[in-house]
Amino acid sequence: MLRSREQWIGSTPHGGTLVNRRAPEDEREERTHRAQQLLPKVALGPRTLSDLEMIATGVFSPLGGFMVREDYRSVIESMRLASGLVWSMPITLSVTQEEARSSIVGQEIALTSAADGNGQKIVATMLVEDRYSYDKEREAREVYRTTDTDHPGVANLYRRQGEVLLGGEVTLLVDEPNPRPFPHYYYEPAELRRLLAEKGWRKVVGFQTRNPVHRAHEYIQKSALETVDGLLLNPLVGETKSDDISAAVRMRSYEIILERYYPKNRTVLAVFPAAMRYAGPREAIFHAICRKNYGCTHFIVGRDHAGVGSYYGTYDAQHIFEEFEEEELGMTPLFFEHAFFCLNCEGMATTKTCPHGKDSHVFFSGTRVREMLSKGEYPPPEFSRPEVVEVLIEGLREEEKMIKQPRMFQE
Repeated sequence: MLRSREQWIGSTPHGGTLVNRRAPEDEREERTHRAQQLLPKVALGPRTLSDLEMIATGVFSPLGGFMVREDYRSVIESMRLASGLVWSMPITLSVTQEEARSSIVGQEIALTSAADGNGQKIVATMLVEDRYSYDKEREAREVYRTTDTDHPGVANLYRRQGEVLLGGEVTLLVDEPNPRPFPHYYYEPAELRRLLAEKGWRKVVGFQTRNPVHRAHEYIQKSALETVDGLLLNPLVGETKSDDISAAVRMRSYEIILERYYPKNRTVLAVFPAAMRYAGPREAIFHAICRKNYGCTHFIVGRDHAGVGSYYGTYDAQHIFEEFEEEELGMTPLFFEHAFFCLNCEGMATTKTCPHGKDSHVFFSGTRVREMLSKGEYPPPEFSRPEVVEVLIEGLREEEKMIKQPRMFQE
């Protein structure tokens, strides 16, 4: 028997209140017309559009807009907003000098996106509360712990046009500023919280992934599931590195493994439409807070969370949680070591539970797995479920066909 909604505890949104920055539907047409006729325009790229939607729908609570100077500098220096609330990643709007000159503090601007090649579409307005310069190199050093442009997060930061940041509260004027990937699995925080309440889950563990779920992930997810009421598998489906497996292929793999190997009444698959930052430890805190806003009470942090290359230590993303009190984070991190199949133990384990040497452990690097899949080779079943491998191989074949197809150009 399910508990009533009133009995559902879940997590309190970060900062105490779930942000909603959508304009009332009966005001949108008038606000949009006014913005079109009267307000200066600032065009947003895909990443910033994603951030805009996450702000407006409450994923980034307590943020109600792009960061003003005090919040930005405080986050860079201390991983806290100016109020002292924990927040680890800068969420900013960069503009050109020309756009900055037309963005007057105390006045509104219109935020636009490209609309099917037919010019710009107004998606939101923003009250400009601050306009300030910033140091990209310092942000890279503090947030990513490197200024190396081979780091994808640093490279993206340096590619941003404009040396000026605008801060201020936003008001969303459309339902979907960005095309929504996988609409059947898309939930705004308020919607997902209602779903978890209907299930009667008091304790919910979130799992962030940008990779297929192999046996090691399955092991730690199910280990966590032993201690809570439900699992939120919350794959990131926003922008990632070009060599990451595509979101479409990954989603098919998630569907099949959940269908065959997980209890249906204790799992929810919902997408996380954010861009990947690859900020390692800082992004682990950021991911945890976002899942808290979705309703999670617990969050899994495994090996090299949100890492890339060798920029971060294997468990740096776990150590960073020691810098904060659990009460101020408002949720419980669950730390797991790297899991593997032990041939001697004849089961999944970690170094905490297995006494045998590495020669007994079945493990493949992500690079090695991609090489095998691209050749149509199957990693052993101790590493990955065969059904998942089939999906990945077929997906990679489809993507290769798309790449090899000749492009048509119009004269």
